[in-house]
Amino acid sequence: MIRRVTAFLAPAPDSLVASSIRRGKSPWTDAVHLLWSAWLFVTPIWSGDGWSARWLVFTLASYPVFLLLYYKSVVAPRATARSYALAMVLLSIALVSWYPSGLTYFVYGCVMLRVCRMSFRAYLAWLVALNAALLLETWLLHYSWQAVFSIPLTSFIVGIVINAERTSEEKDAQLQLSHDEVRRLAATAERERIGRDLHDLLGHTLSLITLKLELSRRLFDRDLEAARREVGEAEKVARHALAEVRSAVSGIRASDLAAELAAARLMLESSGVSLQSGHPPDDLPKPVECGLSLVLREAVTNIARHAQASMATIELQREHASVRMDISDNGRGGIHSEGNGMSGMRERVRALGGSLTVESPRGGGTRLRVVAPIPVLRLVQATPSPGEAAHVAQQSRPGSGHSAA
Repeated sequence: MIRRVTAFLAPAPDSLVASSIRRGKSPWTDAVHLLWSAWLFVTPIWSGDGWSARWLVFTLASYPVFLLLYYKSVVAPRATARSYALAMVLLSIALVSWYPSGLTYFVYGCVMLRVCRMSFRAYLAWLVALNAALLLETWLLHYSWQAVFSIPLTSFIVGIVINAERTSEEKDAQLQLSHDEVRRLAATAERERIGRDLHDLLGHTLSLITLKLELSRRLFDRDLEAARREVGEAEKVARHALAEVRSAVSGIRASDLAAELAAARLMLESSGVSLQSGHPPDDLPKPVECGLSLVLREAVTNIARHAQASMATIELQREHASVRMDISDNGRGGIHSEGNGMSGMRERVRALGGSLTVESPRGGGTRLRVVAPIPVLRLVQATPSPGEAAHVAQQSRPGSGHSAA
């Protein structure tokens, strides 16, 4: 018996409560709407009988049934939640002859009907049909026009608002699924790329090392010097492969500024911070780009966690022999002591040979400016001396044994 009751009250995987839990909300979030049931106790103010014994009896008898139906409408599967919402409507229609406060149950039934998966047009059709039935009954029972007018108006307004909220939540869930799918595909593509690179990098090299070692084993008894030579060549190949693997790992670990900007936008906008950013320069050296990406990541994390900002700006400007990155926000500012995050950014900028300046007046936001040098390669054509020019001319003459360039 206990097992059946537990199974009856357990949330279904596609219920409204389960959906809230998956989005990180408390399972009690939807219970806050029960505060509107206080109208059950307010309605008798406009009734001639007030809080009479009949009102008390009907309230004690119907309110637990209403709570059970409301609970089931949020924990039941979406396919069957409609029946519990309609049960609330029928409870109201059945009680309205003797219990005017029961009109509150009608509003709840109309609103909870939106828990089911249906189009907005279908939901409006249900609202029109249910309110027409209620209007007919209240007209036959000679209810005041205020009550007859207010209940349909309330059910339509609250129902449309709840519909907009549910639609927004469904769009957010779809967007989150899209983001997760993009991350999954990107991770899969990156794993495949790493696999191909390692196969191309190590496949031939390890095969060559194996052949060298096999040959040296065969030559060990016949020609010791040749065996040593083969072992030495295998060692050179192995060292070269180790250097290539280290270079590949460094490339894998390196961060891309464009990807870091996209991650920054996702983090800040999910925290309610609007981000304005430009496009990163295309010709940055990899070490400089990696260092700036790590600084950007730490700065964006600080904005999301501590700045209490509503807007942030990231500007990247390529100059002749340097690159400048400005990160600013309109948060509370007032940074006077540097924590681990700021110290880490200074170390990374110092490793690039650049400079980091911070402006953070209290209440005026924070502005970080990073300037990193970029080595400029210059091609210098040396002028040959007279002796070198004569030697080149002599080598270029026909018959000298070298062809002219």
